[in-house]
Amino acid sequence: MGLLSTQSYVQSLPKYIALCERNYLRLLKLLPAETVGACHEYHFAGEHYRLVVKNCEKYTTDVDLIKDKAIHTELPLWQLTLRLYHDAKVAEVVYPNYHQRVRPSYGYPNPDMHQKDEKYQVNAFLSDWLCACLENGRSTFHWDVNNDLV
Repeated sequence: MGLLSTQSYVQSLPKYIALCERNYLRLLKLLPAETVGACHEYHFAGEHYRLVVKNCEKYTTDVDLIKDKAIHTELPLWQLTLRLYHDAKVAEVVYPNYHQRVRPSYGYPNPDMHQKDEKYQVNAFLSDWLCACLENGRSTFHWDVNNDLV
């Protein structure tokens, strides 16, 4: 019995889209003004994070989620680049700082040790981070019936 899996991973698209839709709604609550360079800081669990708007287009907004202090001196600063797709109302991680473009699935094992469902896991991590930020009182809710959130 070999270590190489012969079955390829097939991502559940409805499950992934639902996760990205929830991330979009949560990010709208935390996002600073949608102008390039806008920044909003969050403090919780003794850590300092920033959401910085990097690019705004008609249908997309790119945002960096940055942890300002490295966990350890040997580790790089933690950062995720997020893209909000306003026409589809979804948000996903597009460039985590540890590798370029997260693919939907990876063969396993692989030289870079990516998980089979790494794209889903990275976006689930974003979901957990957004929930933690919202639930710990570091952001106020801005419900507006005119922007289709309610």
